[in-house]
Formats: sequence, structure tokens, C-alpha cells
Amino acid sequence: MATVAVLSPSTTPPDYFRIVSPTLKVPSEKSTSIPVGLLAAQRDPLLREIETTVVACNISQPSPAPVGKKTKKAVSAPTLPNEPILEVILHDTVIFPEGGGQPTDTGLIKTSDGRIWSVLQAKRHGGHAVHYVKTGSEADVQSALTVFAAGSIVTASLGKEDFDRRYDHMSMHTSQHLLSALLETRLNLPTLSWSLTSFPSPCYVEVPRGMTVEEIVLIQTEANRLVFEGRRVHTEVEELDRDKNGRSVGKALPSDYTGGVNRVVVIDGVDRNPCCGTHLPSIHNLQLFLLPHTDSMSRSNTTSARLYFLSGPRLIDYLSSTHNFLANTSSILSCGAPLVPERVSQVVEERKKADKRVTDLELELAKHISTALISEAAVGSGNDGYIFKKHVHRTDDGGNPLGFLSAISFAFSDQIANTPYLLILTSTPSAQTTTSTTVVMVVGSDDNLVKSTGEALKSQMAVKGGGKGLKWSGKYNGVWKFGNAVDTLLKSIE
Repeated sequence: MATVAVLSPSTTPPDYFRIVSPTLKVPSEKSTSIPVGLLAAQRDPLLREIETTVVACNISQPSPAPVGKKTKKAVSAPTLPNEPILEVILHDTVIFPEGGGQPTDTGLIKTSDGRIWSVLQAKRHGGHAVHYVKTGSEADVQSALTVFAAGSIVTASLGKEDFDRRYDHMSMHTSQHLLSALLETRLNLPTLSWSLTSFPSPCYVEVPRGMTVEEIVLIQTEANRLVFEGRRVHTEVEELDRDKNGRSVGKALPSDYTGGVNRVVVIDGVDRNPCCGTHLPSIHNLQLFLLPHTDSMSRSNTTSARLYFLSGPRLIDYLSSTHNFLANTSSILSCGAPLVPERVSQVVEERKKADKRVTDLELELAKHISTALISEAAVGSGNDGYIFKKHVHRTDDGGNPLGFLSAISFAFSDQIANTPYLLILTSTPSAQTTTSTTVVMVVGSDDNLVKSTGEALKSQMAVKGGGKGLKWSGKYNGVWKFGNAVDTLLKSIE
């Protein structure tokens, strides 16, 4: 059967934005700003450009550094540069200010002189949408204040990258409403919070408990059934009434939200949820993919879980990157994609066997080295005051050089009889750089002698380490040039 592509509408349906109060109207006075909740960005989420009027403009003052506990910054909010920024309030705007769990839009403003200014952020101050406009130099500030004078006609717009960002946010936000509604109605799992993460990471909802794979499949199947039906989405607004409620996520209306409206986002036959964010006019093409597990979040008195999801552009990106990973892996393993799991299992098993062979050979080599040391120690054994002192250096590019040195020390201590001894074992990689690590180990028959030798290595060669009893170990970061110094140190020890 041929594949049929159903495209989302390029314009917002006329009945998307619905005023359900007979007395509420969108303000038309150009000298006042339309409150957040009635903005063009919220009335018509697919609108990319609007001609509007400047209501106010001033130079932004940096916010004071927070005192005490740090708060989590808005997800995906671009960082404001350390240069003059203007705060511009417009009569209306297509640039959505951060709110409802949805990050700020970025956008553009074209002024009467033809210049295009970048909007780095938009935030809600009270009931107003404030645009943070990049000016550049101090000289630009004065010209900007002129073209952004109150009453000036400007055009606010979303460029391609700005709209792509908005479309991604809308896709994930509308999908979250659908997901949260089904979790609550089908499994009695309220959404405690949610996070709209930076693209292309999966977003998540936090629920009171973990979910089984069967529950996740149930919700995903039901969500995509509704998606394929193409359920429509619309918004309903009326005068602000803080006593109104419905299914909501996280906090209630912000206490500083003034002069606005009650706004409810409706997915036909599925959900009614108070929200100020931007949403697509249909859930068509918002196929939902739930990662088939939840991450537990343990807190002092509760245990919740995060369920991760993807939709819209993020789902396409996830499928593309996953396909590329699989294709690259199958190419490396010289097999077809369906055989990758089996081949990976074979490689892992072969690696385990190879690691065991290396370990066995290292133990055998360690015994051989220790036997040679025992023979060397026997030469002077029996002489009064004799201490067998030896520096053994290895060049080792293996993954566990300290383990190999430990194997030598264990084998030696098992074979040595009553001869007093002091060994310094060192191991460096074959190609040394300023970030290389040299492993150092000191073992001996006298704990005081081991301790004093370790302290000498620390003070004379900057080796970092410590130990207890008859063993001391440490490491040196950088190029190891102390072979002769170690030999000299051993000769000085009585």
C-alpha cells in the first residue's frame, strides 16, 4: 500500500482561538500592550509575522545575582550577551514569552529604517510581553532608542530558525498535554511536573510511580490512535478568575500574572487544560514515542518517576540518528542491521575471553618476574643488615597497570622467605604526554620503611598516593623522568 503523507495546516483555523466570555475583547488601542494570554502568538500559533506598534522601550538593567539557593534557569533560554540590551514592549507580537513550561521564542523586529534587530528572549513581566533586543555597540543604543520610540511602527517576525524552534516547542508541548491526559484518565497517574528540554533531547513527564512496559505501550497505542484520528486543538479564553481550575501541571497561575485572562487548551474529546503556551491546531502528525522505561526519582519522602517522550521534529531526529548509529554499527561489524544484536553479543563474549587470556598471561608473567627477583634477592641473603632493594619499571599500555604491579608484588611476597626487602614498582604508557599517568607501588617487609619511602616519593617526585602497612601506591601525572631518581632514593635507604 502506498504511503500517504498528511501535512499539518500551514495556517491556523479561524476557530482555533475562541473567546467564551461576552465581555472580553482583544485590546485594539495601539498605545497599550495586549496581555499575555491574548497575544497573536497565542491566538494564531502558525503566524510568523505581524505589523505592530511600540508601546515602551528602555535599556535593560542586569538582574542582581540571586542570594542563597540557586534556582533552575528556564530551559533553552538563550544567554543574554554582556552588552547593551533593550527591553521593548509591543502592542502585539508573534514572539512568545517564556511561560507555561514552554521556553521563550527568539525572533526578529524590523524597524522603520529597514534595520532588522534580533530578539534574544521574550519574558512576561506582570501581564506584558517584554522583548530583549540585541543592540550591539553603545552607539547603536541611541539609534535603537530612536527607532523604538513609543508609537513607532515595527514588524515582529519569526525567522526560519526561530519558527523551527517554536514548532519544536509546540510539538512537544501539545504532545505533553495529550500524554498527561491519557496517563491521568487511563492509569490514574497525574503529572507532577514536566520539562521541555533542549532539542533534540527527549522531554519527560514526572509521575507518582514507575510504569511497566505494558502500561507504557498501552498509553502510546492510545495516544497514536487519537493522533491518526487527527483530533483538533483549540483555545478558550475568558476574564481572569483565579478560582477557575482544571487538570493542570505544576504550579497554579503565577502570583505576578496581572491583567491577563484564563486560557484553556482543549484537545477535542480528550483534554481541557489551563495553559498559556503555544499549541498546534491539530495533533495530526504528532506521533508519540515513549521510551520503554521510567527513571525513578527518590526524594526525602516520596518516590516518583520520569517518563521520557518524543514527538514531531525530535522524533524524526531520533529516528534518523538511531538509523545512522545502526547503519554505522552494522558496517563496522560487516553484517546486516537485523544481525547487529547477535554480532555485538559475539564481540562482547570474545572480548571477555580475550580479557581472561590477558589476565592469565599477566599472572604467569608476574610469577616469572617475581621468580627472577627472588633469585636476585637470594644472592645477598643471610648477610647481617642486608635489605634487598630493587626498582622494577614496566612499560604497559594495558587497561590495568596497577593490577599487574599488584600481581608481581603478591607473587614476590608469597615466594620470599625471611629476607628483608623493599621494592618500588613503576609502570608508564609507551607514549607519554603531559596528561599521561604513571603508576607507582611500594612494597616491603617493614611498614615503617614502606611509609618513609612513599613519603619520599611524594616530596621529591610529586607522586600522589598513600598506603597502609606493607603496601603503598600512588600515581604521577605527566611525563615520568624519575627512573634514575628512584634508583638513587633506594640506594639512600638504610
